[in-house]
Amino acid sequence: MEPYAEWESSQIDPHVPFHASSHHHHHTWAKTYHSFPQLYIQPRTTQEIRKVVTLAQRCRRRLVVVGCAHSPSDLTCTSSWMVNLDHYNKLLAIDKSSHRVTMQAGIRLSDLIARLKENGLAMPNLGSIDNQSIAGAFATATHGSSTRHGLLSQSVLSLKIMLADGRELQCAPDKHADLFSAALVSLGALGIITEVVFQAVPAFKIQWSQSLHPLQDIISDWEKGLWSRAEFTRVWWLPYKKKVVRWRADKTDEDIRLPSSTPWTGTLGFHTYHTLLYISTWFPRILPLLENFVLRVQYGFTYDGAHTTAVQEGQSGLLMNCLYSQFVNEWAIPLERGPEALTRLSAWLHGDQETSRIPYDLNGIYVHAPIEVRVTDTSTNPGTRPYLDSTVPSGPTLYLNATLYRPYNTDPPCRKRYYEAFEWLMKELGGRPHWAKNFSTVTKDEIHSMYPQMREWLRVRHEVDPDGLFVGDWHRRLILPTSQGELPLRCEERRSRVEAAKTGGFNWFGQLPTTSSSPHSSQESFDMIHGAEAMKSGTVPVGAGETK
Repeated sequence: MEPYAEWESSQIDPHVPFHASSHHHHHTWAKTYHSFPQLYIQPRTTQEIRKVVTLAQRCRRRLVVVGCAHSPSDLTCTSSWMVNLDHYNKLLAIDKSSHRVTMQAGIRLSDLIARLKENGLAMPNLGSIDNQSIAGAFATATHGSSTRHGLLSQSVLSLKIMLADGRELQCAPDKHADLFSAALVSLGALGIITEVVFQAVPAFKIQWSQSLHPLQDIISDWEKGLWSRAEFTRVWWLPYKKKVVRWRADKTDEDIRLPSSTPWTGTLGFHTYHTLLYISTWFPRILPLLENFVLRVQYGFTYDGAHTTAVQEGQSGLLMNCLYSQFVNEWAIPLERGPEALTRLSAWLHGDQETSRIPYDLNGIYVHAPIEVRVTDTSTNPGTRPYLDSTVPSGPTLYLNATLYRPYNTDPPCRKRYYEAFEWLMKELGGRPHWAKNFSTVTKDEIHSMYPQMREWLRVRHEVDPDGLFVGDWHRRLILPTSQGELPLRCEERRSRVEAAKTGGFNWFGQLPTTSSSPHSSQESFDMIHGAEAMKSGTVPVGAGETK
C-alpha cells in the first residue's frame, strides 16, 4: 500500500480491519483482458466496506467491484483499487411463507442455490452459469431463456447500496425509486450494492428434451408456439449445416433421470473439440466440417428429429457448460425480427450478399458454432423496469449470441469482420448489445439513442457519485458525456494503454489521479463531499433510509 494510503487507513476507524493485498493479477474468466490493481480488497463486514469507500475518497482511488469477472470486456479492468465481496456472502434471512430471501450481495449464485435448496426454495430463472455474485448478475442485465420470465433483476424486491459518501441506503420501488431503477442495472457505476432482498420460488424439477431440426422448420414454427409451448426454450444454431438443436423444458414431478453420457460427451470430447478449434485458427476452412463433430459426437444426433430427454433439478438443468475461453457478442432484438435476422445472417455466412444485404465482405471468414438463440419477456412485468434494461419494453425479446471460442487462449482470425457484420445487422434490426459482452462497433451516441431513459440514469449516477469514485474508462467511453477539453472527475480512472499479453488477450493499464500530499486537505475534501454534495442531492436526501 502507498505510504499515504497507509497513513489514511490508520486514521479512519483504526479498529476496523482493512483486508487488502497488492500484486494481484486480475483477468476476465475468458482471459481476454488482464489488469493489475494497486490494491485487491476483500471486506468482510459493512463497516469494512464503508472504510474502503472513505479511504478511496481521501486517496482519490477509483473502486471497481468484481465477482467472477465473467464479462469478457474491459468493464472490470483497473490499475486502481479492486473490491471483491466473496467474504461478504451470508444468507441473512428466509421468510418461508413469502419466499423472500435476504442476502449479502457478494454471495455467488451457486452458493445461493445450495442454501435455497436446503430450505425447499429455488431461483425462478437462471442464465447459463451460476458463477456470478447475485449483485454482479443483475448489475449487467443477466437473463435466462423463457417468455414467462424476464431479467434476473425482476426478482429483486429491494436492495441496499453503499454510496460514495459512505452512506448505505435501502432502495425499493417505494423508497428512493429513482436510485432503485438505476441500481437494477448499475454497471458498477453507482456504488457498492451490499444487500439484496430476492423473491424465490418453491424448488422445482424440469423435464427437458433437445432435438435436431432444419433451420427452416424452426423459422416456420416461430410464431406458432416455438417460444411459448414450454416454460423454458433455447436454440443452438449450426449455421453451415443449417440445422438447430432445440432445447425446451417444463416443470415436472417425475423422478430425476439424468442425461446419458459417453466419453465423447465428457473429457474426451471436450479436449478433442478444443484441439480441433485450435487447428482451425490456422485452417479455418475446417470449421464447417466441425459442425458434424458437434452434432454426431457431442449430441449424438445423426438425423432430423433425433432427440434426448432428461429430468433434473431446475437449478442444475437450466445451466450449460460454456466449455472454453470465448468472445461473446450478444444482442437483444424484437422477437418478431428473429426470422429476418437468422435468414439474413445465414445468407451472409453462405455468400449470398443479395439476400443478406450486409455490406461486409465474407471472403475468408469462417465462424464457430453454435450461435445461441434465447428469449425473454419483460413487457408483462408489473414491477420496476431498470433504466438501462436492454429488453424490448413492448413485447418479447430475442437474444442472438455470436460466440467465438479462444482455443488455448488463441484469438480466432474472423473476429473483427464477423463482429462488424453481425453488429451492423443487429443495429439495423433495432438491437441493443448486452452490457457485459464484446460489442465493438457501437458509439456513445448510438448507445444513448437506444436507451430513452439514459438521461435519468446519468442524472442519478451524478447525484450519488459526483466525483466518479466508481467511474472507469469503459463508462466514459460508452456512456458518460464527454466535452472537449473536459477534465476527468476527481476519482475517475482513464485508460492509459492496452498491449498484447504474452499469454493471450490484452494487458490493460489505467491512469490514476494524483493523491493529495496533505492529510488535512484530504480530510477537508472528504468532509465537503460527505456534507454539501450529499445534501444537495435530490435523489438521496441525507437521513432518508440511510444506515451507519
